[in-house]
Amino acid sequence: MNTTESYPFQKASKITKFLWWCAGADSFFLMRSPKQDRVKYAGIGGIVFSTGVLAACAGGFAFNTAFGPKGMAGDHVESNFWMIAAAFGLLWGLLIFNLDRFIVSSTGKGDGTDKITLKEFGQAIPRILIAIILGFTISKPLELKIIETEVNVELRKQQQEKLDEFNKNTYAKFKEQIAIIDGDIKKIEEDRNILVQRQKEAEQEYIDQMQGRSGNAGYGPRAKQLEVLKDQKQKEIEDYDQRHATDLTNLKKQREQKLADQENELNVVNKRNAENLDGLLERISIAHDIGFWLGWALTLIFLSIEMGPIFFKMMMNKGPYDYMVENWNYRLYVKNGIVREDHIFEGRDGMRVIEKMNYLEVEQDRREKQDQIAKQDELSKKILGIWAEKKKSQIDEKPEAFYNENSNNPEA
Repeated sequence: MNTTESYPFQKASKITKFLWWCAGADSFFLMRSPKQDRVKYAGIGGIVFSTGVLAACAGGFAFNTAFGPKGMAGDHVESNFWMIAAAFGLLWGLLIFNLDRFIVSSTGKGDGTDKITLKEFGQAIPRILIAIILGFTISKPLELKIIETEVNVELRKQQQEKLDEFNKNTYAKFKEQIAIIDGDIKKIEEDRNILVQRQKEAEQEYIDQMQGRSGNAGYGPRAKQLEVLKDQKQKEIEDYDQRHATDLTNLKKQREQKLADQENELNVVNKRNAENLDGLLERISIAHDIGFWLGWALTLIFLSIEMGPIFFKMMMNKGPYDYMVENWNYRLYVKNGIVREDHIFEGRDGMRVIEKMNYLEVEQDRREKQDQIAKQDELSKKILGIWAEKKKSQIDEKPEAFYNENSNNPEA
C-alpha cells in the first residue's frame, strides 16, 4: 500500500507553524501527522496567542489608567503617555503569552483518554490556579474598557460632586481670611473718615464765620482760630495717611494675593484633586456597582479561555503526533543509555504502575568499579599468601632470628 497516495504529505503555512509554536508543539512531527492533530494544536496555539494579545491590551489600558495623565472623566487629555503605556502593554502581553505557553506545553495528556480523572485534575491544580489568577488579571481592565462610557458618566458625576465640595471648602476658608483683611482695611478707612468728617466740619465752620453766618463776617480773631483748627484737622489727615499708608498698601496686596490664591485653588488645585479620583481602583469599584453581572460574565469568559487549553489537553486522546513524540523521546533515551521500565505492584489502593529509569552507563560504571575492587581484593589476598609462605620458610630455616628471649622481660 502506498502511504503517500492514501494520505499525501501536506505543507503548512507560516501562520499554522506559528500557532503550533504558540502551543509548544513540535512542527517536525506535526508536519508528518494527520490533519486532526494539526488542527488541535493550531487551535490551542490560537487560544494562547489570543490570550497574549488580550493581555497586552488590558495591560496597556490598566497602566495608562493607573499612571497616565488624569482629567475629568470623558474629557480628552493630550499626552504622549500612550506610547509608554503601549510599551508596557506589549511587555505585559509577552509575559502572559510566555507564561500561558509554558503552562499549556507543560500540561500532559494524563492517561491519553477523553476522561479527566481525579489524579489528572489534582496534578493540574497548580496550573489551574495560575490560569485563574491570569483570567482575573486580564478580565478586569477589559471590562472597564467595554463599559468605559457608563463608567465615565458615573465617575464624572462623582468628580463634579467632589469638586463642588472642594470649592465650597475653598470659598469658606478664603472668605474668613479675606474678611479679616477687609476688617483691618475698613478699620483704617473708618478712622480716616472720622478725621475727614472733623476736617470738613472745621472747614464749614470757618466758611460760615467768613460769610457772617455765625457771627461778624470777615477775617477776624474767630476766623483765624477756625482757620488754624481747619489746617490742624487737615494736618491730622495727612499724618494719619502717612502713618497707615504702608499698612493699607500691604493689606490690599494681601487681599489681592488671597483672591489670586483662591482663584488658583478653585481652578487648579481643586480641579486637579477631583481629576485624581480617576484611578484604576475607583473605576473598578464603579464598574462593580453598575455592571456586576457583566463583570462576572467577562471574568468567566476569560477564565474559560485561560483554563480551556489545560482541560482540553487532559481530555485529548493520544494521536499519531503524540506517539511519534514519545517514540522519539524513547529512542533518544536509549541512545543516551537510559531505559525506562514499568513495574506493576499491588497495593492497598489496587494495582499501581511505577516507572523506573535505568541509566545504563551508570550501571556499567558501577559494575566496572565493583569488578575492579573485587580483582584488587583478589590480588591483595594472593600477595599476602605468597608473603606468608615466604616468611614461614624463613622461620623454619632460622627461627632464632625471629625470637628474642628477653623481648617479653621488661627488666632485662
